[in-house]
Amino acid sequence: MTTELVAEAIKKAAIAWISVDGGPARGLWVMPLDGSLVVVSGPGEQAAPGLAEAQSAQVRLRGDTGGLIVIADAQVERLTPGSEAWAEIAPQLAGKRLNAAGTTEEVVARWAETGCAVVRLTPAGSTPVAAPDLPQESGAAAPRETPARVPVRRPFRLHRVRKKRG
Repeated sequence: MTTELVAEAIKKAAIAWISVDGGPARGLWVMPLDGSLVVVSGPGEQAAPGLAEAQSAQVRLRGDTGGLIVIADAQVERLTPGSEAWAEIAPQLAGKRLNAAGTTEEVVARWAETGCAVVRLTPAGSTPVAAPDLPQESGAAAPRETPARVPVRRPFRLHRVRKKRG
């Protein structure tokens, strides 16, 4: 049953939490294709440190309600520009890429020029983890440090409220 669950979760996936080498899982935009997931990362795209060089990864997929339903191991295959797989898959991925600047051909050419990694994640032969064996803890991590935080001294007020004297 769990292999059917993985196949069904892959078909419906738009985002997957992917971790490499036991690192933190990152929410990445994915495209399902023939029982596997395709991910693009690199300059100008989503950050997926270590995914392009990895041999395997752990993929967490959600169900219709948004909750975790399966954790599966996957084999990572990086597609190289100019290969037959690249010519078949990269244009499909670029066509599904929301808010991409340029045409599909321009996006694929930019990915090849800038060294973006297009990888295919195929479920490995190992048994996936599904209910009731899923972890009970939430899996939420503390927010990462970012330079985007700006300290605010006091809240903004459009009009001052004056106290009545009396």
